[in-house]
Amino acid sequence: MAETIKGRGSRQWLPGRFETTTHEAVDDGWAGPEADTESGPDPARPRTRVEEETARSIVTRNDSPDVGFSQSVNPYRGCEHGCSYCFARPSHAYLNLSPGLDFETRIFAKTNAPDLLRREFARRGYRPEPIALGINTDAYQPAERRLGLTRRLIEVMLECRHPFSLITKNALVERDIDLLQPLAAQNLVQVHFSVTTLDPHLSARLEPRAAAPHARLRAMARLHAAGVPVGVMFAPAIPMVNDSELEAVLEAAREAGARSAGYVLLRLPHEVAPLFRDWLQAHLPDRAAHVMSLVRQMRGGRDYQAQFGQRMRGQGQHADLLAQRFRLAWRRLGYAGLRPAPLDTSLFRPPRPDSPQGELF
Repeated sequence: MAETIKGRGSRQWLPGRFETTTHEAVDDGWAGPEADTESGPDPARPRTRVEEETARSIVTRNDSPDVGFSQSVNPYRGCEHGCSYCFARPSHAYLNLSPGLDFETRIFAKTNAPDLLRREFARRGYRPEPIALGINTDAYQPAERRLGLTRRLIEVMLECRHPFSLITKNALVERDIDLLQPLAAQNLVQVHFSVTTLDPHLSARLEPRAAAPHARLRAMARLHAAGVPVGVMFAPAIPMVNDSELEAVLEAAREAGARSAGYVLLRLPHEVAPLFRDWLQAHLPDRAAHVMSLVRQMRGGRDYQAQFGQRMRGQGQHADLLAQRFRLAWRRLGYAGLRPAPLDTSLFRPPRPDSPQGELF
């Protein structure tokens, strides 16, 4: 059985569902551990490779009834945070790459994303609707510290006074307080933090390269102090792994200034199911079977149900209990009276053609 890899959520290059051929490594005795490979000198410690991608479009639209946005922007494909449960992992299969280790070691940066967004906003007839930034993969993953794509996208939002929200599990968002603060003053931004657990040891195994839980809460408090509306998302809720922490996470976030809260049940589409099963066997073998039994009870006897209305919450007794616990905590902690106002779309103005770098007002 494969060994766990420090700093990685997956331990295998699971083939994607569209692959016609698969490769299996075999030690034939010719190459020692010092041999260079495509992923680095040591296959047991694969390096992260960030590659430039020239995107053809940047705004993705949807009409899903169970998400709170109709437009989204993702500056990166793949995510180095390496969350074992990430629902976006199967997207790497479209690139003929593994939803396992490739997803967290082969990152594609859409380096023309800010220019494409300005072009979209300048399009005749464009109607502003709030944009969700970094939904499929985290817009503040480690590569952002060097590349600054998310910051440049926010500069375009500021220039055009376009409303948006973002969700992250990286404290790097603090870097952009200088942009978020003037946007918040005009009700143009909301920032949500995904907090899966308050246990740093569990977090290090579930989401190995994301910010530690206390760092996310600290960033949340600093944004709140700067006047930026912040919220918390307890996601994913995993039975017998972190679901017992739901109330504690909501309370800690409320103390840090969160004005909104939500939760999402564990989602295991396509290749995520075998990858998460493998993670359970590697880190929680004593309860792996019980966890998956509860997951199937909440998913109609399957690993996952993709139907609208069920994919986020599940069904059955355990799912109903989780929903009831959330409602009670949400009310007790005062979230009910703190709902932020809808983002303002009336201030939007198209970008000036003579201002390619954007103007900060």
